[in-house]
Amino acid sequence: MTVALITHPACLEHDTGPGHPERVERLQAVLAAIETADIPGLIREEAPRASADQLSAVHTREHIDRLLALEISEGDHTALDADTVLSSGSVEAALRAAGAAIRGVDLVLEGSAKAAFAAVRPPGHHAEPDLAMGFCLFNSIAVAAQHARHHHGLGRIAVADFDVHHGNGTQAAFWDDPALFFASSHQSPLYPGSGARHERGSSRNVANAPLAPGSSGSEFRAAWSRDLLPAIDAFAPDLLLVSAGFDAHASDPLAQMRLHADDYGWLTRELVALAGRHCGGWLVSSLEGGYDLAALGECAVAHVEALADRPSRTVGTNG
Repeated sequence: MTVALITHPACLEHDTGPGHPERVERLQAVLAAIETADIPGLIREEAPRASADQLSAVHTREHIDRLLALEISEGDHTALDADTVLSSGSVEAALRAAGAAIRGVDLVLEGSAKAAFAAVRPPGHHAEPDLAMGFCLFNSIAVAAQHARHHHGLGRIAVADFDVHHGNGTQAAFWDDPALFFASSHQSPLYPGSGARHERGSSRNVANAPLAPGSSGSEFRAAWSRDLLPAIDAFAPDLLLVSAGFDAHASDPLAQMRLHADDYGWLTRELVALAGRHCGGWLVSSLEGGYDLAALGECAVAHVEALADRPSRTVGTNG
């Protein structure tokens, strides 16, 4: 299966300062691991810049204009909150990250690739319509969903989010729209504190599966098999988007779950199969979290190999 790998050098110019976990080495580790894996059928694309009009399908004009107007001198940093730190290259990186997800949608819907993976930073799923937070400036996956609707005329879009942190921004952007569906597994309790089971959306278009700290691949797979995959199946999307965060890995320093690369490969294969049942296999994935560099690279390879329908070579334990 042809998979598009979409990135841009600008995503390496987002400097969060010394000691910040969302650092440039994350993306370098992902790209190096994928290059070393030499996955057949992988095509490489450069991410365009998302336009203000594309962003405004999710974000308020005030939020967009506030970020675009930031002036940060070379070598300086601006903190929007305790977690979200910007440098002179950060807004450009965020525009390219959103543009990568948009480009992924275009490629799969135009038939150039069956699936796409946006290897980008900063991540996006915490960014709410009017607020940057949690390392995130623009919500790339939500922007891509609206692009699929407004530019390509698709009716129903689902997002599967397996980052260890709940995608509060995507949930907020989707909450009142019955044509959009959001499904998330995440550790709870953990930042940002949202994602309880009773949070269902105005049209029952949200499905959350909180997992306790220490949960292993067994609990993760059960939550998706029992609750989340059937919910997406019932929604029957015209396009499946994925917020691909790999920070539930056992080695990750920001959470306390115990997943391994083969768990991510398993779920990706399940999502590919689901996309095959409902939308011709169309699937677009965008990198979110993952903060142990070795684990992040290994998990990204397992994810992309599964997108390419290639048997994974990762070695892990389901528990």
